[in-house]
This record gives sequence, structure tokens and C-alpha cells, in this order.
Amino acid sequence: MILGFLAEGALHGYELRRQMEHLHGYARTISDGTLYPAIARLVKSGFITRESEASKSGAPRQTLHLTDAGRERLMARLRDATDHDITDGSRFFVVLSFLSMLPLETERNAVLRRRLDYLEQPASFFYDGQKPLRAAELTDPYRQGILISARATNRAERDWIHGVLKATTAQEETT
Repeated sequence: MILGFLAEGALHGYELRRQMEHLHGYARTISDGTLYPAIARLVKSGFITRESEASKSGAPRQTLHLTDAGRERLMARLRDATDHDITDGSRFFVVLSFLSMLPLETERNAVLRRRLDYLEQPASFFYDGQKPLRAAELTDPYRQGILISARATNRAERDWIHGVLKATTAQEETT
């Protein structure tokens, strides 16, 4: 997420955190204890640089910039998104937020296909042994609500991905 936002332009740490919190939603705040050690690791790895500038309030402000190596790392992370970056909804939304930065449509579509493969697997939040339970098999109305909501969200996301893939395939066929 840090690399993605910095790919859009240089930011101060507090601006970066604000944008990250907006993407993650109000329920997941980004603390200084999480953000600044991550920034330090990215600086040490050569993926971002810090530039100090004078501030009216006294302490110098640090502006963060993405390096060429950082841009390459971001592209690799987007292109090679697998495992939790595909299966965890919040992490996938971060990938999706910056996916348009990948220059090749074939690479973007490959990521979408991996997500679609995951979404099309039978799954549930509740099981009888190894068997996923359906909403109709549950007596608890709140658990039913979880499954009904999850199924609707899953269907909407699958429909959207199918639409994107169909549109890009049709576009390729016309060119």
C-alpha cells in the first residue's frame, strides 16, 4: 500500500497514513508504530527515499519518494499477487487499488483470474466436518445472514471480474 500510494506522488508520512486509513476503512487505523517501521524498512531496502524540508512549526517535514527499485518492487508485488493477497478481501482490495499501474492488460487479467479461481471455490464460514454448510442448513438466523451477505458479495465480485475479463477479451479481438 505504501509503495502504491507513493507511486502516485511524493507524500508526507501523515498524508500517507491518512490515505492508507481511507483505503482500509475506519475500522482499521494505521498507527505510527506500524507505519514508520515499515517506512524505515522500505528506505533501508532502497524502495523509497526521505527528503527533509523545513517546516513552519519547527521540526523538519519528511517527504517520501518512490525510487525506481520501489516501482519495480510494486510492479512485481502486483503482478505476482498470490496467497493472502488473493484470498484475503482487504489485501486483495489493496492490490486492486493499484492494479491499473501494471502496464500490461494480460498481467492485470492474470491477477483477476487468480482471484476469480479463488472466489469460485466452494467455501463457507461454517462447516460440518469438512463439508461447507449453506445458509439453508443453518438454524441460527445471524449465521444465515453472514452466509447470505457473503454469497451476495462473492457473486457481485465474480460478475464484475467476468465483465472486466470479457470486455478486455472483446477489445483484444477488435484490435
